[in-house]
Amino acid sequence: MGRVCRTDNGDDYRVGNGKVIAILVASGKSERFGADKLEIDFGGIPVWEKSYRAFRDSGVVDGVGVVTRAEKVAKTLARVSDMEFVVTGGETRAESVRRGLAAVPAGFEFVLVHDAARPFVSAELIERVVSAIREKGAAYPAIGVTDTIRRDGELLDRTKLLAAQTPQGARVDDLRSAMMNPAELTDEMAYLQANGVEIFVVEGDPVNQKITHPSDVKRPMEIRTGFGYDVHRFSEDPARPLWLGGVEFDDRPGLEGHSDADALLHAIVDALLGAAALGDIGVHYPPSDPQWKDCRSLRFVSETGEMLRREGWEIMNVDATVVAERPKVMVKALEIRTGIAGALGIEVGRVSVKATTNERLGAIGNSEGIAGYAVATISRK
Repeated sequence: MGRVCRTDNGDDYRVGNGKVIAILVASGKSERFGADKLEIDFGGIPVWEKSYRAFRDSGVVDGVGVVTRAEKVAKTLARVSDMEFVVTGGETRAESVRRGLAAVPAGFEFVLVHDAARPFVSAELIERVVSAIREKGAAYPAIGVTDTIRRDGELLDRTKLLAAQTPQGARVDDLRSAMMNPAELTDEMAYLQANGVEIFVVEGDPVNQKITHPSDVKRPMEIRTGFGYDVHRFSEDPARPLWLGGVEFDDRPGLEGHSDADALLHAIVDALLGAAALGDIGVHYPPSDPQWKDCRSLRFVSETGEMLRREGWEIMNVDATVVAERPKVMVKALEIRTGIAGALGIEVGRVSVKATTNERLGAIGNSEGIAGYAVATISRK
């Protein structure tokens, strides 16, 4: 299978065009990590599945199989249904690879073996390895060593040292034959070399690091945005105070509502809750609950901020707008921003407050009430 090509030195080699399967080795016990590192959440999916998706979506791999622990087989199948196989691993990495190779269906010419604990493997790196094994037969990625290395006090020449990575690949038949060696060697390339197969190295990727210790985990930052809106009509009680942005205005009457009816703060609360997918203001501070009767809405803001912090969120920014014919909100903009920032435990520079009119159009323009809009941005690692 494949076509014969000629190298620069005149030697012939065969370019394979057969199908490629990747074996994801996910059967380790994570003893050095102290917990199951393969189940760490990365953007809503576990580490092993992030690695799985990298190969599935690479465009150069035709199938992916997973080798995992016996107690995780059902869970793995429940999460991903389009795998070639899921099998139970062995006591050693080599035995797990052997079991994965035994499960490879007929019709695959090439195989890649990848550590599931390397979730940052790129499509470009996968493609480099696949191209190399199609042309050369067996290949692995590696990066140069940058640290000074000593062996028993003797300084080694680091320009001659390489740090091997995965995926490591070869022809399926070659690797099956090589893995019959009962020795416990360090990686697939070592087995191939011991079996007389020539191996080749391609440029690795420093980002393609293996998670071994807790300090190796660098979770990507998750950023979300939420939108909030609220509107209240003016009260028929001429003595009811007017609260906007947590600040009392001299204008009367105020807005009608169960709490202080602060439309601006209610919009901010909804924006924060929405960004974190924690419901809305009516869920947490319902008007049917007497404890919120005439309650200052800055309390809602403060408690919502604390709720987000318990979920691991940091409030990055709040941008809010009042739509009203009266009062003149911007004369107290700094006071409003300072109060909101204090309630949320963030810097004033992260809170923006603006005001506009409705140009005397509609209910707001006719001074029947006041509306508030807000956008909140939150993040967590």
